[in-house]
Amino acid sequence: MPPFPLTSHDSVVTALRAAGCVFAEDEARLILATARTPDELSALVERRAAGLPLELVLGWAEFRGLRIAVEPGVFVPRRRTEFLVEHALAHAPEASVVVDLCCGSGAVGTALAAALGTVELHAADIDPAAVRCARRNIAGAGGRAHEGDLFDALPGDLRGRIDILAANVPYVPTGEVGLLPAEARDHEPLVALDGGFDGLDVLRRVAEQAPDWLAPGGCVLVETSERQAETAVDAFSGAGLRTTTALSEELYAHVVIGVRP
Repeated sequence: MPPFPLTSHDSVVTALRAAGCVFAEDEARLILATARTPDELSALVERRAAGLPLELVLGWAEFRGLRIAVEPGVFVPRRRTEFLVEHALAHAPEASVVVDLCCGSGAVGTALAAALGTVELHAADIDPAAVRCARRNIAGAGGRAHEGDLFDALPGDLRGRIDILAANVPYVPTGEVGLLPAEARDHEPLVALDGGFDGLDVLRRVAEQAPDWLAPGGCVLVETSERQAETAVDAFSGAGLRTTTALSEELYAHVVIGVRP
């Protein structure tokens, strides 16, 4: 705890800066808006100063203007993934069946449903904690959350009907997981980060099975790093998908898009 009472924006900023928070002023504003009592304010600042990710301190993350509930042990949605959502909407603006695979908190599916209106929305993850969290976030859109390994989790009647398949797969190579920032390495599930030897193990599995689940003209979208993009394109093309890539230098985001002909 700081050696002085937290009674103002400046005192919270000072405490966060002392803990090494780079964006202390922005974080202070959010924490002050969340805390309901002085004791709760002190507790939130203490948790953040101890290194807990801001989103877990607040209990939510902002994603495309939405407040997405997040819980300990669940992957926190990244702002760069908004780029994937934008391209999903551009490729399938009239989508009626949407699946958020490797859903984590369900942020992608929630954002797609908010933009598209009434859709049949499904989210799936192998991690039970992620499924519970996603179920909370997609409930307002009438979505259903499923637990299981990739497509094994999905209802069989989705096969051949999916217009947008957003698969935010893990893509960090196993040997580089230890190099991630502590907020990810220490507070997010390994299954949401580790993509195998070259980071693309799960992506290849998605590419192989996606054509059977997509509707004609339906699209599957994944994130990769810049150095992985070419290999990811080969995996999509090899599965018979018409494949393109998109890059946002501002968000440092690389998206591979495959369309079922």
